[in-house]
Amino acid sequence: MTEGDHRPFFNVALNLPHGGRIARRIVLLLPDRETDRAPEADAARRVAEQLLELLDPCLEADENPAAVISTRLQARAAELGRKLVDHIERGRFGHDRLGQCVRNLFECLELGREGADISLRAGENPRSMQRPM
Repeated sequence: MTEGDHRPFFNVALNLPHGGRIARRIVLLLPDRETDRAPEADAARRVAEQLLELLDPCLEADENPAAVISTRLQARAAELGRKLVDHIERGRFGHDRLGQCVRNLFECLELGREGADISLRAGENPRSMQRPM
């Protein structure tokens, strides 16, 4: 945190299984391919499906894998989350619930500060009651 940087965020321990559950929600919240053929919506869906595929084994085990594997999964999931938000922002189909899920995903990756910022780009309402105060 830089001096004067007092933006609130939720500091949550690494929880890859819950991150997988959130990835499932994100896939469901993205525009449907049948109703929105925008290239960014399709790209966002592909990235979200990659994210879900990455975290799915953690869902099955219902626990974080060994530390060395968790660290790699955490880094790759964050990379995919950032790409997802880029597509959401370019496609302009973000909304409050989708942004909340993005924030929750980053919180599960122990990246709560980044999640509080990036979720706004994905459409989270800055005055949402769900946001950290």
